[in-house]
Amino acid sequence: MEIKPKSDEYFMQKALEQAQIALEFDEVPVGAVIVCNNQIIARGHNYIEHLNDVTAHAEMQAFTSASDYIGGKYLKECTLYVTLEPCVMCAGASYWTQISRIVVGARDLKTGFSSLKKKVLHPKTTIEFGVLENESKKMLQNFFKQKRK
Repeated sequence: MEIKPKSDEYFMQKALEQAQIALEFDEVPVGAVIVCNNQIIARGHNYIEHLNDVTAHAEMQAFTSASDYIGGKYLKECTLYVTLEPCVMCAGASYWTQISRIVVGARDLKTGFSSLKKKVLHPKTTIEFGVLENESKKMLQNFFKQKRK
């Protein structure tokens, strides 16, 4: 499949590259990038085990990096690309950043924020699911399959 530059698929591919880094660190392979004006301004991947920090999710790493890059806490003109649906903690953090858009690879039916009945995202945040979903799912499924061996 050919991926057009600066498309949702292009940026999700970059998030998948971050998930691959997490995998190499034996972390759950979730990756994220934050884009502003068609430019990646932040990258993150799960780093929970290495930091011994339950909050070191890919999204949280990316939010911190993006805020540092912008020089402020609000990401109103930005898009978060993340390979797995954010948990409630990360969705809550996205609320406070006021990020304008979230693009998700695979849904998380167990711990994803959309399993809640209440709205967690900022009212101005839009969300899209399923961009490079199969690639995201496959990486996660292979990781957990290996762990169960």
